[in-house]
Amino acid sequence: MRTVIHHTAELPPPVIVNAVLIPAVEIAREVQNHPGPSPKAAWEEAARALVIRELLVQRARALGLEPEPRTEEGLRETEEDALIRSLLEAEIRTPTADGAICRRYYDAHPGRFRTSDLFEPLHILFQADRGDAGGYAAALARAEAALVELRASPERFGALARALSDCSSGRDGGRLGQVASGDTTPEFEAALSRLRPGETCAEPVQTRYGVHIIRLERKVEGAALPFEQVHPRIAAYLEESAWRRAVAQYVALLAGQARITGCDMAGATSPLVQ
Repeated sequence: MRTVIHHTAELPPPVIVNAVLIPAVEIAREVQNHPGPSPKAAWEEAARALVIRELLVQRARALGLEPEPRTEEGLRETEEDALIRSLLEAEIRTPTADGAICRRYYDAHPGRFRTSDLFEPLHILFQADRGDAGGYAAALARAEAALVELRASPERFGALARALSDCSSGRDGGRLGQVASGDTTPEFEAALSRLRPGETCAEPVQTRYGVHIIRLERKVEGAALPFEQVHPRIAAYLEESAWRRAVAQYVALLAGQARITGCDMAGATSPLVQ
């Protein structure tokens, strides 16, 4: 239970929401949920989150709502969580995303509704630790020497992979099978995306695993997903986005009507909509 206080000059400036104190110890516990660039920033974000929570609980009680905690997957809501959920269900109204709206979103963002490009790369890995400067330089030199040989005899890629690669794929001539976006390191993926089928990278590719020589054997272009297949996903996304905006506006309205001291609410975002 939070304490209702009357602020006096001898007290340090606490965080108060409509005469209800949010104790510093409660803010300290909340800080762990708000990693920030500095302890001060984390404290401020934690304080804002608790101010928003207090605003919502106060509004729910002012409307006479009664908490009805739910239990899902063995976890029971707290009474405050149940109050906030009931409040938002009662006060927030957002439109459903009909087929026309979803279709316009689909047409406006074609790149979001495609299957991923698939790549079939081969590579030769010269394993090295970035923390070992000498070892990494030696791996880079070995890769550069192998590239010189491959420029003269591209058909020897498989043989060199079997002879030189520190990856288990070397036994299969360096074949990695099909990979999609996100399956490899960012550096490997960037180098792979620049290659045409049958082409070998012009320079060694450096990653946290070591130094690679990469060859693209085949690429399968992604294809557009039909609207009917992604319609439910688009509708859910648009409705969730609308709900988040509505909650943010509702919180801003409550904050604007409240008496808040000890916490700068400028630019605050509800933790419910992050």
